[in-house]
Amino acid sequence: MKLRSRFLAAIWLLCGGISLVAQQPTFRTGTRTVALYATVIDSQKRLVPDLVQEDFEIFDNEKPQPIELFVNEVQPITVVVMLDTSASMTGNLELLARAAEQFLIRMLPKDKGMVGAFNDKIEFFPATFTGDRDQLIASLNDLDFGNPTRLYDAIAASMDRLHKIDGRRVVLVFTDGDDTDSRVNSGDVLEQARTNEVMIYAVGLRSDYFNGSRQMRTKPDGGLKRLAEETGGGYFELEKTADLAPTFTRVAQELHSQYVLGFTPALLDGKVHRLSVRAKRPGMTVRARRSYLASAESN
Repeated sequence: MKLRSRFLAAIWLLCGGISLVAQQPTFRTGTRTVALYATVIDSQKRLVPDLVQEDFEIFDNEKPQPIELFVNEVQPITVVVMLDTSASMTGNLELLARAAEQFLIRMLPKDKGMVGAFNDKIEFFPATFTGDRDQLIASLNDLDFGNPTRLYDAIAASMDRLHKIDGRRVVLVFTDGDDTDSRVNSGDVLEQARTNEVMIYAVGLRSDYFNGSRQMRTKPDGGLKRLAEETGGGYFELEKTADLAPTFTRVAQELHSQYVLGFTPALLDGKVHRLSVRAKRPGMTVRARRSYLASAESN
């Protein structure tokens, strides 16, 4: 019990002192409330946990909207941690597994997750979402290599797994290279994420590896940054494997430090609307999804 208490206390400090008691957002029956999960950072890239409703503004197609929902408490997540295990990762797979572990051990009791791996095939461990951190960490031992790199297929498949899950849905994807063999492209994935209201976090690594005949230099796929920005997640491009573990830790901190904001659209025209969330305090940057489908039903 002492160890568990210390662990929760550490997470409380990492999340900037936000309450660990999850208050579920409430929505009025018969209305279409658009919910946004917002990350706020200051000019030093530090998380800002102490804003109030009056500190925010929401714009729908550049028109200001009344904020009808505001929650500043930790919200449970359901997450797919999808990892690139193509041949270029041969020398770094153990480091990647230990970095992903840093994310998984920071999952909170009401969070649920699944580990995925992609190369020429796409796999998920375990078969269903679980809140058992030990089981998820053990799944990292099942990662295997292959070629080529089906990056966008993997993200799409992750969102398929999340489709019927209630609450906040997240894909955390890692890769060190370009997509080479997917059936879908980044535009298809963005449309799917927008329709199903899934947040995408992406970690990209620039790396060197020997392909059997010559030294190769890899660079993360250029479409990942846009996917993360459009869906309200975060994009991290790394030069060193030593930055992997701190980055996965940072993603866990952000996901447990987000504000929930909501408004009721004045017009449900079935079109894609542009969204903007801004903080009134100077020096604050807000990340939230940048669009939504103005349909009568949420996903």
